Amino acid sequence: MSARFDPSGPLRGRLRVPADKSVSHRAAIVGAMASEPVRVRNYLEAADTRSTLGAIRELGAIVERRDHELVIRGCGLRHARAPAERIDVGNAGTLMRLLPGWLAFQEGSSFELDGDASIRRRPVDRIAEPLRLMGAQIDAREGRFPPFTVHGAALSPIEYELPVASAQVKSCLLLAGLATGETTVIEPIPTRDHTERMLLRAGATVERAQDRTGAWRSTVGNADELELDDVEIPGDLSSAAFLIAAGVLVKGSSLVLEGVGVNWTRTGFLRILERMGATVLTDAEPVGSFEAEEPVAELDVRHGPLEATTVGAGEVPLAIDELPLVALLGCFAEGDSAVTGASELRVKESDRIATVVDGLRGLGADIEATEDGFVVRGAGGLRGGVLNAHGDHRLALLGAVAGLASSEGVEVEGIEAAAVSYPGFADDLAALAS
Repeated sequence: MSARFDPSGPLRGRLRVPADKSVSHRAAIVGAMASEPVRVRNYLEAADTRSTLGAIRELGAIVERRDHELVIRGCGLRHARAPAERIDVGNAGTLMRLLPGWLAFQEGSSFELDGDASIRRRPVDRIAEPLRLMGAQIDAREGRFPPFTVHGAALSPIEYELPVASAQVKSCLLLAGLATGETTVIEPIPTRDHTERMLLRAGATVERAQDRTGAWRSTVGNADELELDDVEIPGDLSSAAFLIAAGVLVKGSSLVLEGVGVNWTRTGFLRILERMGATVLTDAEPVGSFEAEEPVAELDVRHGPLEATTVGAGEVPLAIDELPLVALLGCFAEGDSAVTGASELRVKESDRIATVVDGLRGLGADIEATEDGFVVRGAGGLRGGVLNAHGDHRLALLGAVAGLASSEGVEVEGIEAAAVSYPGFADDLAALAS
């Protein structure tokens, strides 16, 4: 399915963006591990997060819908049920990488996970290796791809340094660490800390701090049970980022985005925008904070001229989902922009370096791929044309925003992929443009 996005007049108004996908996944998984019912308000209604609800049902949790909230009656920390069929994770990479951390200590049970064609291309060796070090057995296709089977076992604690900073790998190991005594994950660069906050809220012993070397250490202690208070999911900054980019790029725009999560481990994109000269006003959480609650704020976005910037490896984990937008913004900025140290983009729903570069080049961008990023030469705008989303929700959203800011408009082929994280995106854009 395709949709056309023509050049737009000023975008104006107030809007509440969809619920945070990352926090929704974690609320459902931790809720399924809890010993008491958990109420979750503002859970994201999207393809990926529905996959997570389906998975926890297969494992024995009961999920009820009541008005605008979910009630999750979990099966307890050590009582996940082994389903007769494969657990279908759909297109949800977060679910695929987090869930094995819980399943790994379900002694005597085995769980097979599979997903769509995109998931089958995404490697799982980065979770399999440390889980094996803890005592779990993981059998994967070709040693590293789905479908794969997790055989539950008695686990031992480890201190594990991530070769590549990854919130998903870290989260998997912290969930497994709930059954080990004390497990520490060390990351050279901080990544989003939603799992640590959720576990802290659920009563687990969790510590997170920067050590003397500058590395970040997240430690979780053994837990007998988890009890999670009511959870209110904040708005997703990664979804809001596409509206922010549209507001910055389309002349005369002035937007207010309400109830957006501004956890400092997610606001790297806002700091990059500030460096480029964009006007996005917010009371974001101070860098380095660690509290159980997710901070929420209002974002005030206005159009303005942009200057080129360089995004290095140290910033990548805190803006990983928004880096395609940096490429788009670079097309309109004065000077040459670059992203480096982002090889992780090559193993997302698509090879996001290749697809973003090819997609924007087809719209008139002067952009080239590097091994771990891209370089964009600012030309003051984009012509327009056709962009294929390749089944990647971020690329579909990128094409829509590019169309609004282009001179001729953009036809997005595969626009339905946007529903993975932002159902109703086209309707929200139309409301702001009216």
